[in-house]
Amino acid sequence: MEEKELEIKNIDPLLYNEDLAPIKHKDRSWGWFEIFNVWSNDIQSLFGYTLAASLFLSYGLNGWAVMAAIILAGVIVMVLVNLTGKPSVKYGIPFPVMIRASMGVRGANFPALLRAIIGIFWYGVQTYFASTAVTLLLTALWGVGNGSSFLGLSGTAWLSFVIVWLFQILLFWQGIDKIKTFLNWAGPLVYVVMLALMAIVWVQAGDQLLPAVGTIFSGGGDYQGSDLAAFTAIVGTMVAYFAAVVINFGDFTRFVRSEREMKIGNLLGLPLNVAFFSFIALIITAGTLVLFGEALTNPADIVERVDSLPLTIVAALTFFAATVGINLVANFIPPAYDLANLFPRVISFRIGGLITAGVAFFVGALWVSVISQIGIPGFVNALGAIVAPFYGIIVVDYYLVKKQTLDMEQLFSTDPKGAYYYQNGWNARALTAFGLAALFSISTVLVPALAELNGYGWLIGAALGGVFYYLLMPKR
Repeated sequence: MEEKELEIKNIDPLLYNEDLAPIKHKDRSWGWFEIFNVWSNDIQSLFGYTLAASLFLSYGLNGWAVMAAIILAGVIVMVLVNLTGKPSVKYGIPFPVMIRASMGVRGANFPALLRAIIGIFWYGVQTYFASTAVTLLLTALWGVGNGSSFLGLSGTAWLSFVIVWLFQILLFWQGIDKIKTFLNWAGPLVYVVMLALMAIVWVQAGDQLLPAVGTIFSGGGDYQGSDLAAFTAIVGTMVAYFAAVVINFGDFTRFVRSEREMKIGNLLGLPLNVAFFSFIALIITAGTLVLFGEALTNPADIVERVDSLPLTIVAALTFFAATVGINLVANFIPPAYDLANLFPRVISFRIGGLITAGVAFFVGALWVSVISQIGIPGFVNALGAIVAPFYGIIVVDYYLVKKQTLDMEQLFSTDPKGAYYYQNGWNARALTAFGLAALFSISTVLVPALAELNGYGWLIGAALGGVFYYLLMPKR
């Protein structure tokens, strides 16, 4: 692509700032390794490990079938993000600018705001969970304390929460390059520690480990459905796990040098990475079955059983790095861009990040005592389901309606005759397609009869959004 495609001359300051502007190819520094580490940090959280380990125990499937389902899910997500990532590789724009082409230059604020709310909420929650790793470390070094607490958190827990919250602010304030550096260190570091833990467990379990793996591989659990239903449930669960990053993957690929490097990073980071990480989780889980008489899927429980200060320190630092990594990838960078898109003249990427961190502080601080008790996570999950149709709208618009060609000037223009101005800056047809598809996707959260879709509600909602949009939009 020639550099002139990225030149923008006639822009509206209400739609433009330097953080939203297209990044020229000569200014991009990300390759396949950075994309690989986006996914490494996404899967290597405490929840990601527990999810991977529990899949071998919960569905009664042969272990090889579980591994096949995990790999298939990785392939599906890889295909999805290759589609949403390609436009941003070509034009260097983030998600909220990309979706202006389909929703309108003003209508794009609607999906951006929904995505920002979801990201800010989970940013606060994950900040709390990252702080539990620091609490584990400080408690191991200083002791439990006097037992007093405020809003469900001890003094040590509060100190840990503030430390993590400030660390993340300091990190993002340094800019995207420092975030990239952190992700590039955190992803491989977590792998090194996980491999070391696997080796330790393997040595301690000795010749009993492989029979334990065989026990897990033989299948078990309380799942009542058929093997096919179990297989599809695992695939759907893993796809749903990555859904938060799928829509706004362009927020990362805009920094990538070429589409080829993006695809290599996605291949290594999704099906291959997820399969390898799941294998490690399987071996460690089998080891706990030998060492403790039960299969432990929570890394914190394993550390607690071992009761070793060196292991506690290493594990705490690892859990901290892994959880901060996924927080930056899934919950910080997207809302920072989304908020910047609302008021570009006054909100930059950094200011959007400060707003995200400020609101998220109260979410994380009130998580234990208030928020986790009153059902707000269900509301946010409903919002997550609602945004699914936007994926289909983005993909169909770019590939089938716009034929992979966008006008950069028009994406930053409020000219009533502009290509993406539609009706007062809103595309009514796209809103209609979204509304029709969202009725279904939100039903998968609110209607008990549809709960068995096990993650496929997101995929079906995305597909319906694309189909309705294609039927409603005039073709070139």
